[in-house]
Amino acid sequence: MLCLLFFSYLDSSVYVKEDLIYQDKPPKKLSEYGFFQDMNNQKPSDGVLPYDLISPLFSDYADKLRFIYIPENEIATYKPNKVFDFPNGTALIKTFAYLNNYQNSNISKQLLETRLLIKKNNEWVNVSYVWNDEQNEAFLSIAGKTISTKFVNEFGDLIDVRYRVPNINQCKECHISNKKITPIGPKARNLNRDFEYFNGRMNQLTKWHNQGWIVDEINEKNMVDWSDKSSSLDAKARSYLDINCAHCHIEGGSADTSGLYLDYTENRKINLGIFKKPVATGRASNNLSYSIVPGEPKKSILLFRMESLDPGIMMPESGRALQHKEAIELINEWIKNL
Repeated sequence: MLCLLFFSYLDSSVYVKEDLIYQDKPPKKLSEYGFFQDMNNQKPSDGVLPYDLISPLFSDYADKLRFIYIPENEIATYKPNKVFDFPNGTALIKTFAYLNNYQNSNISKQLLETRLLIKKNNEWVNVSYVWNDEQNEAFLSIAGKTISTKFVNEFGDLIDVRYRVPNINQCKECHISNKKITPIGPKARNLNRDFEYFNGRMNQLTKWHNQGWIVDEINEKNMVDWSDKSSSLDAKARSYLDINCAHCHIEGGSADTSGLYLDYTENRKINLGIFKKPVATGRASNNLSYSIVPGEPKKSILLFRMESLDPGIMMPESGRALQHKEAIELINEWIKNL
């Protein structure tokens, strides 16, 4: 479910400390960067802009609060169907939380972790911070952490979850492309939507243009929100598979050798998995013959692996401890109607 946040800026002396972005050793506390004027309420400092994705990646139903910082007078170059080529000094900031802000929720929000992707020397570096019990600071995490907690879903159900903060190397499992760390979400096709900023609603790409961050003409097919009932079944399924699977299942990705490519623009049926035989999946194939059998969800390896919670079978391999039930229903219906 999409969670829109309304950000208001405070008069404050908090500014982004660019020198910390460039230094080799990351600070021990998230607050030292100066990305936020108000840490607990996730109110960004001047120069840090909130953003959202049309189709976000699933992480055990966690809410994601996304922000971006681009140094003054620097430009992000548009790459068709790819993540923007951001300048050195860029910081992508993503806080994972259970906001518990549904009307029938009776528990407080919980900030879990904040992940940074920082670009320096023309390469991305990943850094993670875990929030303390007081919810007023996040501390550098190298080894990761398992957080046993609860959240309330949109139906008012209290859900137990063992939320896993990945270690520094596990982050790279999803963020590797052509052997280099890279962001996943901020592509033009996944940003071209309105956002409620502190001073009014505006298209995100227009906002970035007004900030002076992008100058290129952008023209590509947008992704859709996988939960949007007004969108076509195919567009919803393809958008979901793109953001949740295609960072690995794409040419140059960590699952390149599988030949299963789930990028939004992929149009080769065999590479999309249709009557495609698995490559070295072992018991993860469940003795099924093809990744996708049109009209036969239960005969499709792709759906079987989405349903599984077995670490040796499930897909994605990391980043979740729960089934994404709504997505399973979506992909089941999509395969049934192929």
